Amino acid sequence: MTPVLLDTGVIVALLDRSERYHLACKQSLDTLSAPLVTCEAVIAESCYLLRHLPGAADAVLKNVEAGAFQIPFRLSGAAPQLRRIFRRYSDREVDLADACLVYLAGEMGTGDILTLDRDFEVYRWGHHKRFRQLIPLQ
Repeated sequence: MTPVLLDTGVIVALLDRSERYHLACKQSLDTLSAPLVTCEAVIAESCYLLRHLPGAADAVLKNVEAGAFQIPFRLSGAAPQLRRIFRRYSDREVDLADACLVYLAGEMGTGDILTLDRDFEVYRWGHHKRFRQLIPLQ
């Protein structure tokens, strides 16, 4: 089964019910049976952004521990490819989490992504393939 990439904003919105896209993220996740793939940078950002919400960081890490959020690569092995992604998008404010997700798309052969980040309308994986954002944004 082809995995779905998972970005920070979705994790935050799922755990913080006050987030604008909480319901849209929950509904999108409920329709998926594919594995959720992410990176350590997304997990770190999520824990940081949720630091004000008691138990949220623990919930993120429980999902990693249980395999609900899969992390299939080590940063040290992907550093050369990530540097190329940073250079490619040097005109944008690409962060490490986004670069890792672009890299993962190529590695996993999928552009299906759960994200609230409109930059994924610009980013391409495999040099020219568009991401398919699975959460409708208004």
